[in-house]
Amino acid sequence: MPDMRLQLALNVSNMDAAIDYYSRLFGTRPHKRRPGYANFAIDDPALKLVLFEVPDAKEHLNHIGVEVLDPDQMPTVRARLSDAGVLTRVVDQSTCCHATQDKLWSDGPDGLNWEWYTITDDAPKARPNDATCCASNAEPDRQTPGDVCCT
Repeated sequence: MPDMRLQLALNVSNMDAAIDYYSRLFGTRPHKRRPGYANFAIDDPALKLVLFEVPDAKEHLNHIGVEVLDPDQMPTVRARLSDAGVLTRVVDQSTCCHATQDKLWSDGPDGLNWEWYTITDDAPKARPNDATCCASNAEPDRQTPGDVCCT
């Protein structure tokens, strides 16, 4: 199995307070920070912690994911999810969360979205319609990369 780390994406009401707390909790500063968005690349435990500033969010859990650290391993992951019958959507070269990514989505039986992704460009040029969310919201048969990434 490829090298991976679990991703936990949270909605937070106050970005500064959340960054302060999680920096102290995990002993590291954010890997990336943008307005309304931050992520931590934590080594121990192996975790990608993503924060979205959503002051009035009803849920604190945005989604769960798995970051595949080597882009060359995504075909292996895709085949495994497809063979298991749990692959819901595929989106290649989606610019989202301030990075360009290839994504695989699986919708759990209780509606929890699982995102399997690899970063192909960690610092893409910003586009005017980029947003800071990475949730799966569109109908599976009518999606563009932006539908699966940003709302």
